[in-house]
Amino acid sequence: MKRPGVMVMIGAAVMAFAVACGGGGSSSAENETASKYPLLTKAMQNRAAYIPSQCYTITEGEAGQKFNPCYSCHKNSAEPNYNNDDDLQEAYTFAEYANTNRWTNLFKDRTAAVAAQSDSDILAYIRQDNYKSTDGRIILAEKLKSVPAEWDFDGDKKWDGYTPDCNFSFDSEGFDRTSSNGYTGWRAYGYAPFLGTFWPTNGSTDDVLIRLAEIFRQDENGNFSAAVYKINLAIVESLIKKKDIAIDAVNETLYGVDLDKNGSLGTAAIIKYDWLPSAGKYMSYVGRAKAELAAGRVHLAGGLFPEGTEFLHSVRYIDVNGGEISMSARMKELRYAKKMGWYTYSDLENAAYAELKEEYDFPTRLSVYYGDIESGLSNTTGWIYQGFIEDAAGDLRPQTYEETVFCMGCHTRLGATSDSLFTYGRKYEDASKKGWYHWTQKSIKGTPEHQAAYDGKGVQYEYEMYLKQNLAGDEFRENEELKAKFFNADGSLKTDAVNAMRSDISVLLFPSSSRALMLNKAYRVIVKEQSYIYGRDANVKAVTNVHKTVSPQDKPTGITDFILSTASSLIF
Repeated sequence: MKRPGVMVMIGAAVMAFAVACGGGGSSSAENETASKYPLLTKAMQNRAAYIPSQCYTITEGEAGQKFNPCYSCHKNSAEPNYNNDDDLQEAYTFAEYANTNRWTNLFKDRTAAVAAQSDSDILAYIRQDNYKSTDGRIILAEKLKSVPAEWDFDGDKKWDGYTPDCNFSFDSEGFDRTSSNGYTGWRAYGYAPFLGTFWPTNGSTDDVLIRLAEIFRQDENGNFSAAVYKINLAIVESLIKKKDIAIDAVNETLYGVDLDKNGSLGTAAIIKYDWLPSAGKYMSYVGRAKAELAAGRVHLAGGLFPEGTEFLHSVRYIDVNGGEISMSARMKELRYAKKMGWYTYSDLENAAYAELKEEYDFPTRLSVYYGDIESGLSNTTGWIYQGFIEDAAGDLRPQTYEETVFCMGCHTRLGATSDSLFTYGRKYEDASKKGWYHWTQKSIKGTPEHQAAYDGKGVQYEYEMYLKQNLAGDEFRENEELKAKFFNADGSLKTDAVNAMRSDISVLLFPSSSRALMLNKAYRVIVKEQSYIYGRDANVKAVTNVHKTVSPQDKPTGITDFILSTASSLIF
């Protein structure tokens, strides 16, 4: 799975974000930990770090069973995602170097290290906020005012990347607010957790926030307007999902845009998706962004975010309180993405075909990503990605180049994404809040299971489909607690568990208190080791359902019944 093809340039406009071709990097003894790995180096110990550990999953059982978690990422993608990588369900198409699985943390037994930690200690640790100080200041932002030398890649004594500026203080509409009740621009939303890895039962809780560029938050006179911002966010949601989006009723005459496309300006309660330029169908933003769109300084297209769009994604431990599962105060990681440039459908299609050609012409070549610890890494379709992660003491620090390369495989050329992102296309649309809330305001508990459309299989419940195809609830098939809850001895699903999941997906997604604590302790071992370059999966015992090496005879996965769906096929 995971095409290791070289990222290619698609013209002069892409040059600044191009990814270099070739090998690069260096290796060292496997037992060397990342604590000995300088933050500023771009040398890599795993030059295929963009291939996730899950892509080494063994897909055939000893009794001939076939397990297919691969379809969750590798799909017949929807335009303007031209990757169409559903064929990667069929084979491990790795370059020779990547045939060796270098995620060696998978094969460590941490039983003793986990047992040495008490429940009270790990709970105290994860409940300590490592993002904000007791007086409400953002710790990283304070540090970055006088950037530490070991973080200063270009030596100019200033931080050139993203400076955290989200307060994680949300109002009733999911907007992040400042201490003086102003708006930071960030807005939290609820979404259907992506299959497998991002289920809390497999190791972490998380959240995602979006922020559009300032012009999308302003009225025609350049003044901030929450009303304008809410409409533009809904328009972007409509574009990404390519469907109509319900909104609170608005007076279209205030904005001069026929939002519901009924042919007149009146009261609109939906954003009508009606974008097909070849047929003379166009949509528009409102406020200042409307004028900027008309002037050609920002763009609009189905399936694409406008320039300047930002995402913030915190990955956290699993808190347990009286048996209730929730997000921890402590962050494992803070991930950031920003769309820096615009690429048309033609640009994106040419890039996808160019990569296929590169892969065919140079099958042993690995990807090397443009960027560094400060500026972030480019995915060659307009986005830069950057991250912060715990140091050995639990404070957040910038990720190294290699630690950020870890993120790139899933955000570069993958069939499951919408404009390189996962969650906005999976955003909930509930009637009361339209999906705009943070998980601290509305737990996922009590959320009904959603459906998805699959080619040749019709509409199916998405999580049930994953369980059926994978015969487990994680890619590694190591989550025995979930298996015992959902599967009979013959591999069939337990009807009672599936029925319970229909009305409450937390039955599937949430671990028991004991498992949550165990996963927290296992990850804490990795933090103390600073061994992220060898894997971030919170396994206690060594994982067995994973290839250590992929030999020629292992190249076919054995999967013949492809599961075909697109990133925009969810039904809420």
